Amino acid sequence: MKSVMSSTFRSCLLVSHRLTPRQHHPQGGMDYRVPGAVSNGETVPAYPGMEKEKEEEDQTLERGQWNNKLEYVLSVAGEIIGLGNVWRFPYLCYKNGGGAFFIPYLIFLFTCGIPVFFLETALGQYTSQGGVTAWRRICPLFEGIGYASQVIVVLLNFYYIIVLAWALFYLFSSFTIDLPWGSCDHEWNTGNCMELQKANSTLNVTSENATSPVIEFWERRVLKISDGIQHLGSLRWELALCLLLAWIICYFCIWKGVKSTGKVVYFTATFPYLMLVVLLIRGVSLPGASQGILFYLYPDLSRLGDPQKTHQLSVCACTLSSLYIKAALSMMACFPPGPAVPKAPAGAVPLLLGAGKLRRCQGPAEDPQLCRHPVWMDAGTQIFFSYAICLGCLTALGSYNKYHNNCYRDCVALCFLNSGTSFVAGFAIFSILGFMAGEQGVPIAEVAESGPGLAFIAYPRAVVMLPFSPLWACFFFLMVVLLGLDSQFVCVESLVTALVDMYPTIFRKKNRRETLILLVSVLSYLVGLVMLTEGGMYVFQLFDYYAASGMCLLFVAIFETLCIAWVYGAERFYDNIEDMIGYRPWPIIKYCWLFITPAVCMATFLFSLIKYTPLTYNKKYVYPWWGDTLGWLLALSSMVCIPLWIVYKLSTIKGSLRERLRQLTCPLEDLPSMPGTGQPLPSTRAGLLMLTELESHC
Repeated sequence: MKSVMSSTFRSCLLVSHRLTPRQHHPQGGMDYRVPGAVSNGETVPAYPGMEKEKEEEDQTLERGQWNNKLEYVLSVAGEIIGLGNVWRFPYLCYKNGGGAFFIPYLIFLFTCGIPVFFLETALGQYTSQGGVTAWRRICPLFEGIGYASQVIVVLLNFYYIIVLAWALFYLFSSFTIDLPWGSCDHEWNTGNCMELQKANSTLNVTSENATSPVIEFWERRVLKISDGIQHLGSLRWELALCLLLAWIICYFCIWKGVKSTGKVVYFTATFPYLMLVVLLIRGVSLPGASQGILFYLYPDLSRLGDPQKTHQLSVCACTLSSLYIKAALSMMACFPPGPAVPKAPAGAVPLLLGAGKLRRCQGPAEDPQLCRHPVWMDAGTQIFFSYAICLGCLTALGSYNKYHNNCYRDCVALCFLNSGTSFVAGFAIFSILGFMAGEQGVPIAEVAESGPGLAFIAYPRAVVMLPFSPLWACFFFLMVVLLGLDSQFVCVESLVTALVDMYPTIFRKKNRRETLILLVSVLSYLVGLVMLTEGGMYVFQLFDYYAASGMCLLFVAIFETLCIAWVYGAERFYDNIEDMIGYRPWPIIKYCWLFITPAVCMATFLFSLIKYTPLTYNKKYVYPWWGDTLGWLLALSSMVCIPLWIVYKLSTIKGSLRERLRQLTCPLEDLPSMPGTGQPLPSTRAGLLMLTELESHC
C-alpha cells in the first residue's frame, strides 16, 4: 500500500512539474514554454536570441580604466609634450637670457605648473569623472569651471588640428628629389624670388622686394593668402584633404575610448622622441652647431632684473602668441640704418614680413607690440600652455586611473619629463640653426624664429642646405605631425569623456560613444574648413589670439585653485589624496593652492588685460571692428560660463541666500569615501554639516 501511494505521489509531482512553466532554467537547459504564448502574465518571446541582443544594446557599459600605468603615463605625455616644446621653448630660452631664463621658468614650474597639474589629475582620479561632472561632485556651485574648460577644448578642436594639415602638406611635398621650397623656378614664385645662395652672395640687398623661395612656398603655394578676413576666397582643397586625413587618424585613435587610446600612444608618444634623437645627433654633428648651442644657453642674468624691460636694440624681436601657431607670415627683418647688415646683438630676432620685404626698423616707438618681451611673463605663459592645464584633459585622463594609483609621483615625473624634453629640443633646433647661420654667413639671431616660423620657414630653409635634404624634411615633419596628433586626439577624448559622464544613460551604450566621437569630428572638420580658405589664416589667427589665449586659461586657473583650496578645503583634499596614495604630498603644494598660485594667476591675468593690444596681422593689417568683436566673443564664451553658472544655480534653488550657498558648496554624497576613513559619505547634505571646520565650512 505504501509502495502504491509513493508511486502515485511521484506521478503527480511529475505531471505538475511538466504543466508548470519554468520561470528560471539553467543555461543550456530546455525551456518548454511555447514562443509567443502568455503564461502567468508573462509573454514568452517569439525569438529569444533577439531579446538577448536587445538587452545587450540597452545595457549601460562600464566606464573603463587604463590597462596599466604605462598607458596613462604615455597618454599624458603625449598630451603635454607637443609643438610648443620644439618650436617655442628654445626660442624663449635664448631670447630671455639663455640659461638665466631657467630661473623664472623653474619658479613658475614649482609655484603654478606642478600644483595645478597635480590638482586636476588628483581631482579626476578621486571622482572618476570627466572635466564637468568632477567639479559638480566636488562643488556644484563651481560646475561652471568644467563648462569653461570644455568650451576652450571645443574651440581648440576647431583650429589646433589645422597645424597638422599644414605639416601633412609639407610632409607629402617632401617626397621628392628636390624640395619645392629650395628654388625659385616654380609656378608660384614671383620675379622677386631670390634663392639662398644668391642672396648670400649679394647680402647688401639691392631690391627691397627681394623674398626667399621658402616664404613664397608658404604664403603663395600653401596658404594662397588673401588681403583680409573680409575676403575668404576659395577653399584650398589640398589642405582640406590633409585636414580630412588628420581627422580620420584622430578618430580611429580614440574611437574605442581608453582601450584604443592606450594602445595608440605607445607609438605616437614615443616615436617623436626617436625623431628628436635622430635630429639631435645629426644637428650636433654639423659644423657651426656649437655656436648655435652657445647662443641658446649663454646666460644673461641682467635680463631678470627688469620684467618689463623694453629691448632698446637695433634689431627688433617678436614672438607668436597663444598656442605658438601664429602665422609665419608675421615675421619681419629689421636692420639698423646703413647699407650693410651688421652683426646682430645677442637676443635679437629678425622677423620676415609676409610680403617678404626687407624693411628698416625705427625702434620700439614704431610698434609698441614689437619689442616688448617681459621675461617673467614669457616664463609663466609657457608653463600654462605647455602643461595643458585648465583644459579638463588632465582630469579626464586621471579619471581612468585606479583609485589607489600614485598620481602624485606620476605628476611630478611627467612635469619634469615635459620640461626636460623642451630643454633637449633646444639642442636639436639650435645646433641646426647654428649650422644654417654659418652656411649663410649671418648671425644666428637672423635665423632664430618661433612658432610656424621655425616649423614652416626656418627649418625648411635649413634642411635645403643638408645632404639628402628630403629625408631630413620627412623626419622633421613626421615628428611635427605626431607631436600635434596625440595632443589633438587627447583633447577630443577629454571632450567626449565629459559628455559621456554627463549623460551616461545615453552615451554609455553599445556603439553610442563611437557615434558621438564621429559627430564631434565631423563638426570640427566642417568648422575647420573655414580656416583653409584663402583668407582662412586671418580666422585662424583670431581663434589663436582669443579663443584659447592665456587670459582664458588664467581665468579658469584662478577659480580652480579658489574652489579646491577655499571652498572644498585644501586640507580635506589632502585627506582625499592621502586616502588614494597612502601618504600626504609635500605641504608646499597645499600652500600654493591656498595663496601663491591664485595670486600669481590673478596678477598675470590683470597684467594681460592692462597690456592688451588689438590683434593685427603682419603688424600691418588691422582687423575690422567686427573681427575684434568676434575675437572677444570667442574669449568670453569660455570665461562667462563660471559666473553665469553661479547665478543660474543660486536662482534655481529655494531657500535663503545662506542656505543656498551652503547647499551648493557642499560636495555630493556619491564621492568615493570620507577622507581617510573609507566610510561612505553621509546620505544627505545635512549630514555634511557634521564635518569639522578644518575639513570644510559645510
